[in-house]
Amino acid sequence: MFRVRVYREGMAAPKNGRLSAREFRQIARALAEPRRVRILKEIGACKDTMPCVDLHATHHISAPTLSHHIKELENAGLLKVVRRGKFLDLKLRRDILQAYLGQLSKI
Repeated sequence: MFRVRVYREGMAAPKNGRLSAREFRQIARALAEPRRVRILKEIGACKDTMPCVDLHATHHISAPTLSHHIKELENAGLLKVVRRGKFLDLKLRRDILQAYLGQLSKI
């Protein structure tokens, strides 16, 4: 049996659909890297969670580089990471992404 726990939560759910200026900048910085946008699209295409191993198979980059990109997306609050033993499952945090896109559309 696998022991499942949340690895890191990242940022809290936005209050009233609004992100702070710091959170908004952090997401913008994370999405400035094209590879992270592609990673986020792949994870978002999954209905539930995506095993990190699947990402490693489709992106031809080293494990430490992939880990760095996942960490940046998680720190920006865009990913929820769940550890299953030594494996990670990734899920897009649509509430954070929607709050970011809503604020971005008002610029």
